[in-house]
Amino acid sequence: MGTGMQRLSAQRSGPMRLGLLIVLALLVTGCTSAPPGITPVQNFDLEAYLGTWYEIARLDHSFERGLSDVRADYALRPDGAIAVRNSGYGAEGWEVAEGRALPVGDPTVGHLKVSFFGPFYGAYVIFALDQDAGWALVSGPNRDFLWLLARSPELPPGERREALALAEAAGFEVAALIFPRHERSRERAP
Repeated sequence: MGTGMQRLSAQRSGPMRLGLLIVLALLVTGCTSAPPGITPVQNFDLEAYLGTWYEIARLDHSFERGLSDVRADYALRPDGAIAVRNSGYGAEGWEVAEGRALPVGDPTVGHLKVSFFGPFYGAYVIFALDQDAGWALVSGPNRDFLWLLARSPELPPGERREALALAEAAGFEVAALIFPRHERSRERAP
């Protein structure tokens, strides 16, 4: 585990909106706890979770506003941490933020902390996971943060309904979800 600042990058030479706003969101929320009443998945297999996840739905936040083709790539680092690479396509092209994640406590529980800048971490709580169907529901430190992720850019309607019903039952504002387009999702952001 390094103590140096984590790398934050954007592929555009202009504003690093995605990365900087993620950092600001982490600084504001700065909490790695699960929201009250949200239980992370048990018997979590981190190695099976690694790889690419596509954003099917999210609650709106400034750090992702206007982005389509959002995806996250997770890989194990030599130091045991998880390399995180988030990318999305916006008005200025591809935006990329790179960070790292670590388990919060027991690594067999789907509760991670993610950092895109130095020692500042935010919660990443996997509270529903269907590895066979290829989808996950992820929360931040409160119910203002919700992502429905899938292993492919499209999730079959039945799976999507099941996931959204679980999110609604957990107290998330499902009616406010944004469903980003995926026209470039199979491309890898530079």
